[in-house]
Amino acid sequence: MADPKGFLKITERQSAPSRQIEVRIKDWKEVVERADQATVANQASRCMDCGIAFCHHGCPLGNLIPEWNDLVWRDNGKEAIERLHATNNFPEFTGKLCPAPCESSCVLGINQPAVTIKQIELSIIEQAFDRGWVGINAPERMTGKTVAVIGSGPAGLAAAQQLTRAGHTVAVYEKDDRIGGLLRYGIPDFKMEKFHIDRRIEQMEAEGTRFRTGISVGEEISWDEIYRRYDAVLLATGADKPKDLSVPGRELDGIHFAMPYLTQANKTVAGDLIDGQVSAEGKHVVILGGGDTGADCLGTATRQGALSVTTLAIGQKPPSERPANQPWPMDANLFEIASAHEEFGERKYLASTVEFVGENGKLTGLRVAETEIVDGIRRPKVGTETVLPADLVLLSLGFTGPRSEIRINNELVAREHNGALSREDNYTTNIDGVFVAGDAGRGASLIVWAIAEGRAAAAEIDAFLEGQTVLPKPIKPSDRGISA
Repeated sequence: MADPKGFLKITERQSAPSRQIEVRIKDWKEVVERADQATVANQASRCMDCGIAFCHHGCPLGNLIPEWNDLVWRDNGKEAIERLHATNNFPEFTGKLCPAPCESSCVLGINQPAVTIKQIELSIIEQAFDRGWVGINAPERMTGKTVAVIGSGPAGLAAAQQLTRAGHTVAVYEKDDRIGGLLRYGIPDFKMEKFHIDRRIEQMEAEGTRFRTGISVGEEISWDEIYRRYDAVLLATGADKPKDLSVPGRELDGIHFAMPYLTQANKTVAGDLIDGQVSAEGKHVVILGGGDTGADCLGTATRQGALSVTTLAIGQKPPSERPANQPWPMDANLFEIASAHEEFGERKYLASTVEFVGENGKLTGLRVAETEIVDGIRRPKVGTETVLPADLVLLSLGFTGPRSEIRINNELVAREHNGALSREDNYTTNIDGVFVAGDAGRGASLIVWAIAEGRAAAAEIDAFLEGQTVLPKPIKPSDRGISA
């Protein structure tokens, strides 16, 4: 184990430094800098090697956290990355983007700041890439079976890598021009620069995974053709259908969904020219929705040169400390300050949008009121209305499942009431040989759940094709985690 008295010697939590605000808002490079290796080792020494490591249960991947904490403390990075890769295909993605439910369930967090698990994870993979410890794991034999993975987000990529390594011929279909899904076009570079994706794609191609970009299945190629061509199909399309807001004035020019706005910005950063790009430059911006996507919009608008940015949330401001109804080890809903919130903008809570207002068809503002709860329903409170000036409104209200219907052999893939694709605990749909993983079946969720589901679905597909599997199956679709 790590230093048995480490948590007594080092009681402070020390995170990786961030670049200065006045510098970082002038570019799109990552905000968080690398942590010093000595600091990381000291933080790893705080791991208590608990008799029951609740961090395992808090992590959908079942990461071997105490083991690699100990290895980092002992300066054995090569074995640490082996332990980390045993459960997580892409620790650099989770190390940068996961909200770390493992830390919420850290036993040390009962009476001290939790171990910096996410930071330690990231340092392990960064060191591994630096020292050439991330190799090619090509299959020793080919099975002769073929699999189509539809969607190249974290679930699709994790499944594709696992299935390729199991010896199947895997083709990943992506509707966009580059691989990565929301990792590439939904996550701004100031959170994760895209070379992290590119080097993983190079690794996967060297292992044998094939990528087909710019192909929207159902349009450029039919679902029936995909079904005939491959022995199994995995639907990992994500949940890209956005929730809308039906209030008067919705038709005004200047109101846009968050994800297309972020996609355009990411493509511009990548060097693409976008006709009619939506930009926040010189505008008063209002973001509806206080989640991670809203924060990404805020950081993007700041870098584009917005005059002001106001984020509105219909609910109450979350507490700073654990509420009684979310005790440890649950993943509590707490007030968080993202890097974008540190940089610019104002946040308002209990704010209900009543109407979008404008002149000559163009948005000029929105009428908002305080939120009150009547019979369990959130409603605008009469007599509290004010008008916020706005040239650009970004709707970041969540998602309702995959955008398009999927019909194979004249049969629709079934859906749940929330719009997600239906599946059993072995990730199968109502159509034989068609599986679902990630947000497409789970609903919009965390990157760590997507990777975990991709790995688990790969094991089920391997068993379907071969009659058995040695691939790990970390979770079932019915698993909801400690936070449920």
